[in-house]
Amino acid sequence: MCIGIPMQVVSTEGTTALCQGMGESRRVDTLLVGDQPVGSWLLVFLNSAREVLSEQRAEQISQALQALDLALSGESEVDHLFADLVDRTPELPEHLRPKQ
Repeated sequence: MCIGIPMQVVSTEGTTALCQGMGESRRVDTLLVGDQPVGSWLLVFLNSAREVLSEQRAEQISQALQALDLALSGESEVDHLFADLVDRTPELPEHLRPKQ
């Protein structure tokens, strides 16, 4: 399965960046997101940066991936990894809300 993972830029060289995240390092193509400073967070898919992330969004994605890993190993206690969603009333995106 291919899935995007959040990675942090460690160094840059031309149109690539050395990134670390989820316990690994990769050389990542940055043509789609442009030059990024060291410390930036990127969503990486197939060794290509697809989106620039805030640190908070990168952490949310990392926690969701941890929950997926736990679920795949049979764990059902993953609520702690979704603190931003637990005890919150779900809201429809604006484009799906009824027009008033």
